[in-house]
Amino acid sequence: MRFLYNLLIIMASFVLKGVAFFSPKIKLFVAGRKNVFDEIKISIDAKKPVVWIHAASLGEFEQGRPVIEEIKKEYPNYQIVLTFFSPSGYEIRKDYELVTTICYLPMDTIGNAKKFLKMVEPKVAIFIKYEFWPNYLNELEKQNIPAFLISGIFREDQSFFKPYGFWMRKHLQTIQHFFVQDDVSKTLLNSININKVTVAGDTRFDRVQKLVEANEKLPFVNDFKNEAYLLVAGSTWPEDEEQLVSYINTKASDKEKFIIAPHNVTKDGVLKLKNSLKKEVVLYSEMGSKDMSNYTVFIVDTIGILSKIYAYANVAYIGGGYTKSGVHNTLEAATYGLPIVIGPNFKKFKEVQDLVALEGCVSVANANELSKVLQIIYQDAVVRLKKSGITKNYVAKNLGATQKIMDSLSKILTHEN
Repeated sequence: MRFLYNLLIIMASFVLKGVAFFSPKIKLFVAGRKNVFDEIKISIDAKKPVVWIHAASLGEFEQGRPVIEEIKKEYPNYQIVLTFFSPSGYEIRKDYELVTTICYLPMDTIGNAKKFLKMVEPKVAIFIKYEFWPNYLNELEKQNIPAFLISGIFREDQSFFKPYGFWMRKHLQTIQHFFVQDDVSKTLLNSININKVTVAGDTRFDRVQKLVEANEKLPFVNDFKNEAYLLVAGSTWPEDEEQLVSYINTKASDKEKFIIAPHNVTKDGVLKLKNSLKKEVVLYSEMGSKDMSNYTVFIVDTIGILSKIYAYANVAYIGGGYTKSGVHNTLEAATYGLPIVIGPNFKKFKEVQDLVALEGCVSVANANELSKVLQIIYQDAVVRLKKSGITKNYVAKNLGATQKIMDSLSKILTHEN
């Protein structure tokens, strides 16, 4: 099995180099790994201890961010090496200032794993949510470097829990401790004789709570809202926008305003969205010194400010629920105590399932359902306040995962410092 796996990894490396000519994302994936070892060599101080943290992509980075911040705060002498698998994580966070080195994780070959760990020499390795690379895990075990998984979540349909998953189970068992999000994950791990498991919760709750505490103001959003009722639609796809536009053009009250932040900001997509609206529309890129209060719809054709915009909303629509990958991050909106509306595909996400079950979040299947739900939330203050309380309390009850993880990590980091 190991021979077959290593053969597939080597073959994949060659195939990806060919695909890179036709795919900008794969081109970044391949090109970004060319000089990884050189970057590590010049950035790490051999006299200082290292923590290695690995995130698959941007979402996993956000889960690990509270832990990174706490390590840096409590153990400033430590260097942090942050690796990404995906360009969508690396390209956005490659300038993150709290870590020593940010790079792509070299492909999981035996040679790369040995070379990477020899150069980095981490005192501990932290994997976020998932991404279990057998050769790296095997080499960590050989070198007696403890590995932790944080914010882990497991499902019964994963290969670890199938009769044919014995090889991957073996590598999973090299991890020293698992900090998982829920009891289901703990039970599944226990079923394959992995017992060093703590139900710590999801560190994203701690991360989004800090957004509220930071209280970063956006005066132009306040000017746009101008005391009106505001719906913020975050991370929308064309399928979401089609239904929102229908509501805005035909059902919305004159006292409602809308901010739409598309998931993929492209010139053509933004122009199509703007032209489909029958209300006064302003784009972030065009607002300049305009009087924002004169507009009904504000399209945010930039990235990085959505989490701050939710602070001004009365209700949130979170996009992605009509795509195969499913609904996007609902926790940022929930932290601000917003009623949340989403599309039908949310089953992969525990927090969304919880919020739907609690009735703080409503899933709709089509434009008619969306219009009915949005009208009820707008018109009925009692319903709105009830849903607001549910989402805010849900976040409050799930805080604290970061501290549970740090309590365990501190035993290693203090000893090695």
